[in-house]
Amino acid sequence: MSDDETRAQLQRGLRIATLILAVLTVNVLGLIHLVHGLEFHDYPAAQFAAYAALTAVLATEAVLVVRRRPWRNGRRIAIAVVLGASALSYLTLPDGMTSTTVDWLFGAANWAGAVVLLDRPFRTFLAFLVTHELLALANLLVFHEVDRAALVRFTTGSVTVFGLPLLMAVVAAVLGGIAAEAARAARELELARTAEAAASAAHRRRAQRFAELSGTAVPLLTGLADGSLEPSDPVVQRSCATEAARMRRLFAETDTVGNPLLHELRHCAEIADYKGVEVELDARGQWPTPPVAVRRDLTDAALTALATAGSWARVTVVGSADSVSVNVVADCAEYTVPSPATPDVRIEIFGNGGTVWMEAQWQPS
Repeated sequence: MSDDETRAQLQRGLRIATLILAVLTVNVLGLIHLVHGLEFHDYPAAQFAAYAALTAVLATEAVLVVRRRPWRNGRRIAIAVVLGASALSYLTLPDGMTSTTVDWLFGAANWAGAVVLLDRPFRTFLAFLVTHELLALANLLVFHEVDRAALVRFTTGSVTVFGLPLLMAVVAAVLGGIAAEAARAARELELARTAEAAASAAHRRRAQRFAELSGTAVPLLTGLADGSLEPSDPVVQRSCATEAARMRRLFAETDTVGNPLLHELRHCAEIADYKGVEVELDARGQWPTPPVAVRRDLTDAALTALATAGSWARVTVVGSADSVSVNVVADCAEYTVPSPATPDVRIEIFGNGGTVWMEAQWQPS
């Protein structure tokens, strides 16, 4: 899981929790305090307008949460609505009611802003809370009679009005860091497992290659080492050339290329080039990529001819949407091609006057 996905999951859970707290604060406790304090308000319509504005912000947040979408262009408008509702409520608040239950919006507007700014940087959230506090304080100092009791109420009320949303913002920032760290650790663990699996697969491939070569190449090398085979013997030389071509083909099988069959044939042709054989390789048409076992059967005829050719060889690959064939013409004195290991490969050989024609065709059943 990526950092963004992990952070999004935690952020969504915290976003839902914050919305629930905001709805309880604004639409339950706030409405109760507003209704109970109506007798003290000179302009109750202004208070209900502020209440409706906060409710609209929370309703928009609920829709965004359900649709799994963040606030975008409407974020600034929502914050302006929250601060405007705060100013409207404070300006029409009766004298001496600051930070009381009649001042229902003082402890509600902060949560309405919290749902809008929860996913923003911590400094942005802090700036909103400070603005909300300063707006309430300015209203108290300018439009209301300031006494010790009013200041005490404002100060004690600010502890929860400012502190609880701030704590929520801190939790959001910490969870974001934890999510990023957890995702990074999971990614590193996955990379380690992938590297271990790749190393294990590479070891298996090396062991498989050695097993495939040991059946033919090891006896040849052993005979050359103990003197039972003579390097000057033409048969031994042809066997060495054939095994060398098979090794190059085997190494080429692991290369990532667009056309593996042609790629492996080119590697086989290099052995003939080293011997001074003139090799011509041609390809016509397009064909599906054969499996490794099929490619080995198709290249065996060309490999044998190229390894034993005297002076020249021509390899032609002809393919279509449902078949591919490898045709070889070379001046081979002696030739032997093993029987195909796959049932869908057919090999035909004709020889006349020191010239050999071979065709290996694959047509999937």
